[in-house]
Amino acid sequence: MLKISLVDSRAQRRLVLEGRLVAPWVAELRAAWDGAKAELDGRELVVDIESVMVISQEAENVLLHMMNEGARFRCSGVLTKHVLQQLKRRSRKILVQPCTDDQKDHK
Repeated sequence: MLKISLVDSRAQRRLVLEGRLVAPWVAELRAAWDGAKAELDGRELVVDIESVMVISQEAENVLLHMMNEGARFRCSGVLTKHVLQQLKRRSRKILVQPCTDDQKDHK
């Protein structure tokens, strides 16, 4: 199961993902991404994957697509850090926010 929440502030729109990022929820992530980026109004778009426990290959491809479209990421933990490092190597753009276990963004 995957929970997708949208958190808005004046400077940022955050897509918060919690759970397992696998089919069939990868399609839900694509739809949420398209909706979130359509209404940015000059804000940055951050994808928060701190609470993601499993990431399938299909999900990695979607995250890579999001990265190439300018998404920034928040993460913590070994899994998400490793996945983002691998995607960053494949990405055309390097727009990954530094990942630290104690990083908290309360905007």
